[in-house]
Amino acid sequence: MALKRDSLYVQSIGSLQKKYSIGSFELLSKTAPIQAISLLVLGPFIDYYINGKILSNYKLSSGAIFFIVLSCSLAVFCNMSQYLCIGRFSAVSFQVLGHMKTVCVLMLGWMLFDSQLTFKNILGMAIAVIGMVIYSWAMEVEKQANAKIIPHMNDNLTEEDIRLLKEGVETTPVKDVELGGTKG
Repeated sequence: MALKRDSLYVQSIGSLQKKYSIGSFELLSKTAPIQAISLLVLGPFIDYYINGKILSNYKLSSGAIFFIVLSCSLAVFCNMSQYLCIGRFSAVSFQVLGHMKTVCVLMLGWMLFDSQLTFKNILGMAIAVIGMVIYSWAMEVEKQANAKIIPHMNDNLTEEDIRLLKEGVETTPVKDVELGGTKG
């Protein structure tokens, strides 16, 4: 169910990005405030429901503040990387990247915080990595097959056709997807 939801999310966001010609950072700037406000409003209630403790009763130390700031910074970079991927990769590629992120989080947790790796975790990571390798191999085979099917267009073009194509490229303004404007 989560895979279907995530795939639908990635496809809809990617299509909106293309439809309105907005870049990833513009999309992130529009959605991040809504996400932050909802987290600030709902976060304490969800935290109390999960832990049974009120967040304001927690005694903040300098180490806790450091790790809170570090966690927030990493979350910002994670969100930025996700928004950079949306619209550039297919939904399946986006899911593969998500699974790679999960494997990295589990491995870093084991290396940095001495968290326990169970057989189930190791098996899941192995299956995920094998799936990523097979997916990459399949994509390369597809690219090579497409490269053989598409004929080399330069062999069929006359000098006049090439000149007209170059003029069209040089006179058409290039759309800057990241900044939402035209390069010129």
